Amino acid sequence: MVFQDPDKQLFYSKVYDDVAFSLRNLDFSEKEITIRVKNALKKVKGYHLKDKPTHFLSYGQKKQVAIAGVLAMDLEIILLDEPTSGLDPYTTRQMKEIIKHLSYEKKVVLSSHDMDLIYEVCDYIYILGKGELVGEGLPEEIFLKKELLNNANLERPWLVKIHQELGLPLCRNEDQLLSLSKSMKGDIYEKRDYSS
Repeated sequence: MVFQDPDKQLFYSKVYDDVAFSLRNLDFSEKEITIRVKNALKKVKGYHLKDKPTHFLSYGQKKQVAIAGVLAMDLEIILLDEPTSGLDPYTTRQMKEIIKHLSYEKKVVLSSHDMDLIYEVCDYIYILGKGELVGEGLPEEIFLKKELLNNANLERPWLVKIHQELGLPLCRNEDQLLSLSKSMKGDIYEKRDYSS
C-alpha cells in the first residue's frame, strides 16, 4: 500500500536505501536489490533521484519514491491512497501516466475523492457512502447517475458535466475531447459558405 502522505511512508535519509529497505529486511541479495530498485525507480520516472536525500525531495517526488518502494517488492496488487492529493497540475499529469503504465503490469486499486482522476484512469469503480457500497460499475455508466453521486456527496467529473450539460459525446480524457473538438470545427467550416 502507498500512503496518501509520503512523509508517513519514507523514513530513510537516501532514496535508494528507502526503496531497498523492505528487500533488505527480507534478505534479498544486494545484486537483486540493485536490479529491483533500479527498475522500480525507472517505472515511476524517478531513477535520477536515487542518490538524493529524501528530505530534499518535493512532495510529488516523495510520492514517486513511495510508489517505487512498493514496486520493488514486485507484488501483484498495488493499493494507492489519494495518489494525486497535494500535487500541482503538472505532477498530477505525471502521476496519472505512472498509474496508467503500472496498470499494464499490475492490478492497481486506488481510493480518491478526485472524481476526474477516477474517471480518467479507472476501468471499474466502487462508490462508498457512509461505510457501505452504494454503487459499482464502469466509469462511463456510474458517473452518469447524478442521484447516486449526489447521495454519496461526490462531484461529476468535468468531462461528464460537459457531456450532460452541452450534449457533446462522452469523452474519457481531455485528449479525446480536444480531438473531437478539432473534428467538429472541421465539420462546421465545411458547412459554411465562404463564397461571398
